[in-house]
Amino acid sequence: MIQEPIISGKELILRINKLKKEKNAVILSHYYMSPDLQLKETAGGIADFVGDSLGLSVEAAKTTADHIIFCGVYFMAETAKILSPDKHVYIPDKEAGCSLASSITAADVNALKAKYPDTPVVAYINTYAETKAACDVCCTSRNALAIIRSIDSPEIIFVPDLYMGQNLAKQVKEETGKDLILWNGKCEVHEQFTSDMAKGLRMQYPNSEFLLHWEVPDTTVSDSLTNAGGVLGSTNDIIRYVGESSCTSFILASECDLGSTLKTMYQEKEFITPCIKCPHMKKISMLKTLEILEHIGVDKMDNFEVNLSTELIHKAYQPIKKMMEFT
Repeated sequence: MIQEPIISGKELILRINKLKKEKNAVILSHYYMSPDLQLKETAGGIADFVGDSLGLSVEAAKTTADHIIFCGVYFMAETAKILSPDKHVYIPDKEAGCSLASSITAADVNALKAKYPDTPVVAYINTYAETKAACDVCCTSRNALAIIRSIDSPEIIFVPDLYMGQNLAKQVKEETGKDLILWNGKCEVHEQFTSDMAKGLRMQYPNSEFLLHWEVPDTTVSDSLTNAGGVLGSTNDIIRYVGESSCTSFILASECDLGSTLKTMYQEKEFITPCIKCPHMKKISMLKTLEILEHIGVDKMDNFEVNLSTELIHKAYQPIKKMMEFT
């Protein structure tokens, strides 16, 4: 571990960017990272790409970098490895997990298949590689509806997010008559956005619109959008909606640091962000990112590198490949 007790932010940035170039590495930073990690190198930070989990993995695959450092949680780094099997992929803290991804396993998926034979299984991208490999097709929050609409089956198994599934199920049933069979998985951040919280915020900020992620409880979504304007969608849907809306004040029902992203992009608008942070995302730091770069080519990288078997990469790539036809 790095023993230096104090390294200034400016010094960290200089050292990271110098080592990136020397070791042909790129840094990916998810929207839920702390603001210092989301700042791009071109703006005085360290990130090469900032975005959602799949978008970052796609961008990294396009580069000629030998090393990918994913500032996010472990399932995201796995996806980057699946899309860039010949590159070295690292995560600054392997303990950066995900309550939603951990809620289901490949064995659980196989049990669902046995219970509902011949029923297609759609897996949200927020799952681990072994779970993806057991499913028929993956989806993101942005293309989930399109993928579900395209499947020729009266019933579809959707895993693992219960609330996202309930939000999707309403639209799917109305549009197609199809039913979703759901799993009881939840994001520990988004499940905290309750109807009571939404009501309280609406009373405090009556002229604000709601920005709701698909993973927020369906009761919160229905109550919020019935009584106020806004959008239900993916992170990119939310970002786009704010840019297109004439409203100048928004209540964000998602991870707190997405609010930092929005405030940077739309400085003329106000964002009310109940500061609910993902404890797993916050395990990632600039100092740990520097530690990876200092160890590449010098020491074993077992503490940081994401290693998946060739067989697992092949199996998990198939449902991702089908999904990417809809991106």
